[in-house]
Amino acid sequence: MIDFLKYRGIVLIYSLVIFAGVVGLGFYRYQTRGSVFTYSVDFTGGTQILMKFEKPVSANELKNILEAKGWTGTITREFAPQEIMVRVKEFENDSLGLAERMKAAVIKAMPDSGATVLQSEAVGPGVGAELRGNSVRAVLFALIALLFYIALTFWSYSFAVGAVVALVHDAIVMLTFFMIFDRDISINVIAAILAVLGYSINDTIVIFSRIRGNLKKMRHIPLKDVVNTSLNQTLSRTILTSFATSLSVISMIIFGGEVLRDFSITLLIGIIFGTYSSIFIASPVMMVLHREEKAA
Repeated sequence: MIDFLKYRGIVLIYSLVIFAGVVGLGFYRYQTRGSVFTYSVDFTGGTQILMKFEKPVSANELKNILEAKGWTGTITREFAPQEIMVRVKEFENDSLGLAERMKAAVIKAMPDSGATVLQSEAVGPGVGAELRGNSVRAVLFALIALLFYIALTFWSYSFAVGAVVALVHDAIVMLTFFMIFDRDISINVIAAILAVLGYSINDTIVIFSRIRGNLKKMRHIPLKDVVNTSLNQTLSRTILTSFATSLSVISMIIFGGEVLRDFSITLLIGIIFGTYSSIFIASPVMMVLHREEKAA
C-alpha cells in the first residue's frame, strides 16, 4: 500500500512555493505590462486573424509591414510553423474583408510569401469587456456551487472545503501555464477550465465517497490510515480514467489544429493536476478540517 499522506508536507511546501512564484510573476507582469494575462480578441475587442505563409516570415517582420500600412498597435504571435496570429484594435463587422485587405498588403510587400487567411474574427470592445466579466463570474459561481454541492452531499464542511481548495489549485495551475508561456486567455480556455472543474470534482467525489464509507467501517482506525486505504482502493480507477481521457485530449492537441490547441492543452493540464490535487491536496485538507469538525 502506498503511503500518500507521508508526502503531504512536501506537497504543501511545493504548492506554496509555486503559488508564491505565480503571485510574484503576476505582480511583475502587471507592473511592466499593465496586465497579468494576455487576452484574446474575445475579451479585448478588435479583430484577430490567423495567417499562413508558404515561406518563413517572422512575426516582427509582419508587424512592421502592417503598421507601415496604418494598422498601428498590431500584435503578432507565431503559433504553428509558418502560421502567425495577428491582432489589431480595429473592429469591423466584416472581419474577413479586413483580413483580405491585410493579406493584400502583406503580399504587396512580400510577393513570394504566399500569404493566406485561415481564420478571422471580430469582437466589439464593449462585448469583450462584458465577456471577460461574465467569464470571471462563471468560474466563481462554479466554485461556490460546487462548495455547497459537496457540503450537502457529505453533510460536512471539511469535505466541501477540501474539494474546493483542490479545484482552486487546479484553476491556478491552468492559468499559470498561460501566464508563463504568454498564451492568450480566450472563451475556449474558460470553457476548458469549467470542464476541468467538473471532471476534477467527480474524481474527488469518488475518493471522498470511499473515505466516508471506510470511516463507518473502520471506526477504531486512525483517520490517516482510513484516508490512505481509501486512496489506494480508488487509485486504479483514478489513474485509468485520467489516462483514457488524456489519450483523447492528446489526439486533439496533435490533430485538432491551432483553433483547438489552447482548449486541448488546458484540458490536459487540468486532467493531470486534477488527479494530483484529488490525492495530495483535497484529502489532506479534508483531514485537517475533519478533526476540527469532530472536536467541535
